[in-house]
Amino acid sequence: MSTRIAFLKGHGTENDFVIIPDPENVIDLPSAAVAALCDRRAGIGGDGLLHVVRSAAHPEARAMAAEAEWFMDYRNGDGSVAEMCGNGVRVFAHYLQRAGHVAEGDIAVATRGGVKTVHIAKEGDITVGMGKALLPEGDVTVSVGERSWPARNVNMGNPHAVAFVEDLDHAGDLYTAPPFSPASAYPDGVNVEFVVDRGLRHVALRVHERGSGETRSCGTGACAVAVAAARRDGADPAVTGTPATYTVDVPGGRLVITERPDGEIEMTGPAVIVAEGEIDAGWLETATP
Repeated sequence: MSTRIAFLKGHGTENDFVIIPDPENVIDLPSAAVAALCDRRAGIGGDGLLHVVRSAAHPEARAMAAEAEWFMDYRNGDGSVAEMCGNGVRVFAHYLQRAGHVAEGDIAVATRGGVKTVHIAKEGDITVGMGKALLPEGDVTVSVGERSWPARNVNMGNPHAVAFVEDLDHAGDLYTAPPFSPASAYPDGVNVEFVVDRGLRHVALRVHERGSGETRSCGTGACAVAVAAARRDGADPAVTGTPATYTVDVPGGRLVITERPDGEIEMTGPAVIVAEGEIDAGWLETATP
């Protein structure tokens, strides 16, 4: 490992990330190293880490290299591997544009949740084709303290439990994962969204992200919430034949989610790079047990 490792810091609606450019996949990033980098006091700080790698250079992405040159090797803040991160994809695409790897317009990004189509608009917002939601059958319940709610099981390439509540404060502190049942619904854990209505096709959420705790925003979670809300409201696009668009307020800003009649979901929102610098590789080795 070189003595210095380049990094950037970015966020999408305040869901923040450490960005490690590594086109040829030569930087070793075990889970402990990722957790150290994402530590908000002893490291750089972030809800997760975006490892920027050419698809052809990563064993998990080589099969997608013909469709997408770049692979988003996404990790949660605790170092665990995740399938997808909607806010992360926008920040990832913004980094690629900033670095001169791509231009405005449509690009493809490989993720563990498949190849995602991203549109970089001239005015700055970024739209991500998030694919289709899966709606596993079966009742799910989530709890906080003495309260419990039925939740909609929505999979956006990663698992979500969406609960509609009367007050977002009912979600508690969200430091730890809210209990859910049955355990068999989410054998690898779940992202839990607590949702309130703000107006016509306008909702707000708080979220506990698996492996990260409460975050300021969750892109796949916002999509899952819009899908659940559309089903609740009788606005399933596959039934009505009309796209359903929901404004989703997150603690860190606002996302706009559209589900089309063919099931494809698009998410639009901002992406910001706030800093760049170098990591001392010696510190990283010392910080990693």
